[in-house]
Amino acid sequence: MSVGSFVLMLHSHLPFYRKAGMWPFGEESLYECIAETYIPLLNMIAELYDEGVKAKLTVGITPILAEQLSDPYLKSGFEKWMEKRIEASRKDEERYAPLGETPDMNRLQLARFYLTWFQKILDDFQNRWGRDIIAGFKKYQDLDAIEITTSAATHCFSPLLATDQSLFLQYRTGVDSYRRMFGRDPRGVWLPECAYRPAQAERPSIDKWLHEVGLKYFFTESDVIKGGQTSEMRRVFGAYGNIEYIPAASRPETGLDTYEAFWLKNYPVAVMGRHHEAGYQVWSADNGYPGDGNFREFHKKDDKSGLHYWRLTSKNTDLGWKELYNPDVAFERVRENSDHYVGVIQHALTDHLRKTGQPGLVMCSFDTELFGHWWFEGIEFIKEVIKKLKTYTAVTMRTASEYLEYQPPARAIELPESSWGAGGHYQVWYNNETEWMWPIIHAAEKTMVELVSQHQHDGGAMARALKQAARELVLLQSSDWPFLITTGQAKQYAVQRFNEHHQRFQELVEMIRSNSIDEAKVAGMEEIDNCFPDIDVSCLLFEDRETQAVK
Repeated sequence: MSVGSFVLMLHSHLPFYRKAGMWPFGEESLYECIAETYIPLLNMIAELYDEGVKAKLTVGITPILAEQLSDPYLKSGFEKWMEKRIEASRKDEERYAPLGETPDMNRLQLARFYLTWFQKILDDFQNRWGRDIIAGFKKYQDLDAIEITTSAATHCFSPLLATDQSLFLQYRTGVDSYRRMFGRDPRGVWLPECAYRPAQAERPSIDKWLHEVGLKYFFTESDVIKGGQTSEMRRVFGAYGNIEYIPAASRPETGLDTYEAFWLKNYPVAVMGRHHEAGYQVWSADNGYPGDGNFREFHKKDDKSGLHYWRLTSKNTDLGWKELYNPDVAFERVRENSDHYVGVIQHALTDHLRKTGQPGLVMCSFDTELFGHWWFEGIEFIKEVIKKLKTYTAVTMRTASEYLEYQPPARAIELPESSWGAGGHYQVWYNNETEWMWPIIHAAEKTMVELVSQHQHDGGAMARALKQAARELVLLQSSDWPFLITTGQAKQYAVQRFNEHHQRFQELVEMIRSNSIDEAKVAGMEEIDNCFPDIDVSCLLFEDRETQAVK
């Protein structure tokens, strides 16, 4: 008898980096995650399947990330970047084993480790996956090994958009992109930043727009379900910039827990809350597994090759005093950590079964890029957890849809205004550093609706300009820009990107309003911001079923 279900949700997302710089912010960030996270994750899913184990992961791939992973220009860019990594490893081999001198064996072994690793990743990309990562994920969804969920088109911060038309455009575009990529309708959705807004005044709750585009479920934080004090930090890897203090929200205790899924009261959409203790074991900066001193140090790189030769040592060790990395020791710690984590999950579900007599749910959600990119050994950790759960426990690993089919929600609830940012509210995206952005976004939303209503039946160059304006609008709405400003990780880059999308949007508006389309200029914009080739601007004139029923 199963003691309960474990749902592991991996949320994969990066900003739109195409032709918007290389380093330290830009395309190189995408290439690093392809090499360190997306290809290793796909390899792991395939290896498990070949061993007779369906991973049963729920893998979220945001539409804007899927567009980039499918882009020929970025595929070629990734190959060129990998060749440079391979060459850097070869040069380090020569540097640490100079002719006629005693080699530096520790660094030499690490250089050879990376040379082999980079060569394998590039070979996997080109030959194992045919340069098509999305097709690889599709293959294993079609084989029932994983489930892939979608999101809003460009990971907009949904509650702060001014118009419901924009919300519908974001989620409808996300669903359309998913159908084009994966050949089926999505069932689940990741709310960007887990940001939820209940009904306010005349505006319906966010779940209405999920329901309108056919989405069945989403995820939220544990305190959103349970109430009580939220955690100060959730997914932020760097420190906050110079913004006003963000207090942690405290909500009344609800008497509910995260061992089950719930319906939302207004629309037939389900929600699952993250299990706090099981999540804490991984994401906690102080006590999570990635903080083990034996794991690879993310921030320190060799000043010549850019390779990572050091281990974390301790979170308080200055970068200049980091000790050399030992992959063998690190991966032995992964095996120990995975043993402990499997015990945490088994114990939580066994306790719940004893107390209630019912098998429960442990759902954990993380940024996919934590595994492999930030925590180099993290993909191997997931693989070990999956295998050990199947071999040694009575826990059943299920995709999110499989869990909802196995145990449909029995109760309906209302969710509060919430996010997975620090404090559980909106201030990471709306504060004294970012408030200037939102009037610009809101004005662009309303302008776009106006233009589409006036030119919805126009074809040719006008229709092309409207489509590009819609692309610039959804890119302008990305939650990444205010997030990067607030965290201070890439403030100037985020401001520049935001302003560039706004400038292109304004140029298109002027062309459309003057009925004078500069097709060469539009083509130039299409070459840079080429996402969502079939974006449907008529979404902005959508009348929902409830309004139509009244009429």
